[in-house]
Amino acid sequence: MAGDIVHSLHSFFLAPGYQVTGVFMKNWDSLDEHGHRGLPESAWCHGLHGGCLGLHGAVTFTEYLGLRSAVDSTERAWAYTPPWTPRVPGAMDSMESALAYAALWTPKSARAHAALDFLNEYEKGRTPNPDIVCNKHIKFSCLLRYAMDNLAVRLLQAADSYKDQTFFLSQVSQDALRRTIFPLGGLTKEFVKKIAAENGLHHVLQRKESMGICFVGKRNFEKFILQYLQPRPGNFISIEDSKVLGAHQGWFLYTLGQRARIGGLREPWYVVEKDSTRGDVFVAPHVDHPALYRELLRTSRVHWIAEEPPAVLVRDKMMECHFRFRHQMALVPCVLTLNQDGTVWVTAVKAVRALAPGQFAVFYKGDECLGSGKILRLGPSAYTLQRGKDRSQVASEGSGDGVGSGPGPTPRPSGAP
Repeated sequence: MAGDIVHSLHSFFLAPGYQVTGVFMKNWDSLDEHGHRGLPESAWCHGLHGGCLGLHGAVTFTEYLGLRSAVDSTERAWAYTPPWTPRVPGAMDSMESALAYAALWTPKSARAHAALDFLNEYEKGRTPNPDIVCNKHIKFSCLLRYAMDNLAVRLLQAADSYKDQTFFLSQVSQDALRRTIFPLGGLTKEFVKKIAAENGLHHVLQRKESMGICFVGKRNFEKFILQYLQPRPGNFISIEDSKVLGAHQGWFLYTLGQRARIGGLREPWYVVEKDSTRGDVFVAPHVDHPALYRELLRTSRVHWIAEEPPAVLVRDKMMECHFRFRHQMALVPCVLTLNQDGTVWVTAVKAVRALAPGQFAVFYKGDECLGSGKILRLGPSAYTLQRGKDRSQVASEGSGDGVGSGPGPTPRPSGAP
């Protein structure tokens, strides 16, 4: 931003839909000439163009937008991003922008290259064009590299929470997101349909939405898996009394929380544990059975999108946020505990139903998707904890004759690591 009308209006039009960082470059340093640096306002007005309004004009325009600006006069390249997200006057309520302001000292090597080319051309009797050289070596080289290395892109939830895709984008790299835009992110599905209808795209409106597993599509899942994996027969076992209720073709065909269709049984049973060693699948008789609920899990090394990892998590080793492990499920308040290997323990504020190893725990702070980690390990279920509590209580109240070791057999542990 040189402070003139063209540069100012660029930021004005971008601000409602993007997080914009305005940059003022000081491409010449009085220290190179006189051995000392003075920073009067006039010295800053020889930035991008000789006739520009300079730093004063650029700062004035950011103030007009109701946004903060910041200037730093150090030798290194520097940018400032405010921790708040101010509202831009006149912008849509759902669109906010944080227009930061940065005064950027061009690296001395780049300044020297451009300046020497300028002087050498004059020495040869030619008429140089320093603006072209500046664009090549400074704006679209030094500045571009600085922006790519230092200005992180945040992944925000869409305006339409039902169609929000951040859950599925939570493992995408920062490098890829910097080169990606989501033109419909600020629109609802109904508004998009309205636009399509107004533009005669009726054939698109009549098509059903794509559903099903990526690269598999919508088909009989068990039949598909057994085309590629060998069956490993095992038993369905009641978590409450260890009674064998039926047989299955492979423990890997089932996920925690799903209904287990057991031949000969009319009432519904639900998968609550899996034993990969024995091949058994443990089931419970109610959709809200306590064996389905857990409040603790451990993830793989977390992929953080904008900050690796968040500063507050590094400082305190703990951080409050929200998470989900299924698309469109309500966000769950939780506390993250950072491990030395980059994995995290996730403690939910209240027990969550049907946590499943292999799914991704996706983390959010406000509207921002922070990243995700694959669920590798689960804590004990509410049912297991209650049985342990009951067994302990009975043991402490017993007479010492061995009676009251606990109500019923103890369920075998899950095969999850």
